[in-house]
Amino acid sequence: MTAADPPLGPAVVLAYALACAAYLSGSCRLRRRGDAWPWPRDCAVTAGAAVLAWGLAGPLPGGPFTGHALRHVCVGMAGPALLVVARPLTLALRLLPPGGVRRGLLRVAHSPPAAWLLLPPVAAVVDVGGLWALYRTGLTAAAHHRPWLDGALHLHMAAAGLLFSSAICQLDPVRRRRSTALRATTLLLAGTAHAVLAKTLYAKGPPGTAFAAADLRAGAQVMYYGGDAVEVALALVLAVGWYTAAGRRPRRTGDATRGRRLPAAHARSAASEVG
Repeated sequence: MTAADPPLGPAVVLAYALACAAYLSGSCRLRRRGDAWPWPRDCAVTAGAAVLAWGLAGPLPGGPFTGHALRHVCVGMAGPALLVVARPLTLALRLLPPGGVRRGLLRVAHSPPAAWLLLPPVAAVVDVGGLWALYRTGLTAAAHHRPWLDGALHLHMAAAGLLFSSAICQLDPVRRRRSTALRATTLLLAGTAHAVLAKTLYAKGPPGTAFAAADLRAGAQVMYYGGDAVEVALALVLAVGWYTAAGRRPRRTGDATRGRRLPAAHARSAASEVG
């Protein structure tokens, strides 16, 4: 496993380019028919696809472990977070006409397995627990000699990062929206576990590896500070969602109160006219 040898090849870049093009084409279709779709989401999906493609197939600077740490931040954290902010499921549901495909997509999104996977603690164990297994067992050393295993581990990293970001942000329609307190607590604990892992790697590399001390320390710092940056971004998304929801509740309460008072006012007005 080296920084110079990307885990996956041009096919991955092509797949992300096609997915990004499909998303942008769909958002343009929404706008042409008069529906609103914020431009920042287009920017988010483009940036997310670019970061993932670069992390999986592009050359990265630094030594072997530093390059690997950069791949981890791109593939397992930054790229998935950007894709989640773009709300691809919401876009697909707004584009699909009523029918079997749309119902099937909703059925999958609202299924019990999806609800369990999107439970924030479960998603955190899959994501951060997988990283501990990767760096604190012989998996890293094994992947160094088996390119197929290296590629599979990076794909798992991307999928786990996407699952975790989705569980924390919960921007797309899901079966059950978890509380802000649970998601915030999970993000805090997962961030702490990730930071502790980075600190242990600063002191000692993965079992069975022999990275240079300077390379190991630089890679651990990339993981530590890069992880902090992405986790702060997820916390901001969570805070904005909470603030928006909190602002809608008083308006709904006020509308309901006015709705209750309005018939009484009309009754008094009618009584005065009769009198």
